[in-house]
Amino acid sequence: MAEKQYNWAAIAKNPKFIELHHKKSAFLFGWWIFSSVYYFLLPIGAAYAPGLFKIKIISNINFGYIFALSQFFVSWGIAMYYAHVANKDFDRLTRELVEEVSK
Repeated sequence: MAEKQYNWAAIAKNPKFIELHHKKSAFLFGWWIFSSVYYFLLPIGAAYAPGLFKIKIISNINFGYIFALSQFFVSWGIAMYYAHVANKDFDRLTRELVEEVSK
């Protein structure tokens, strides 16, 4: 059975594809900026504000350890939020585009 050939240039100009690409790019760029700033706050903060990172929070656990561990939770939170937005918006737009292109 022959595989269907798609006109990729026409798909790239399709308003639904443009909307999908714009929404996805804006979402990812914003969270990339946030993630990068949050990630680099650890080494920058440790270098330029060591007093802050040495503050004891619980017993021998200081602010630096808490902040470093928080990066895992923030990453997981961003991943869960991305999955939610992708399932809600990106998948819907992709489905609509595929339906339109498959006609």
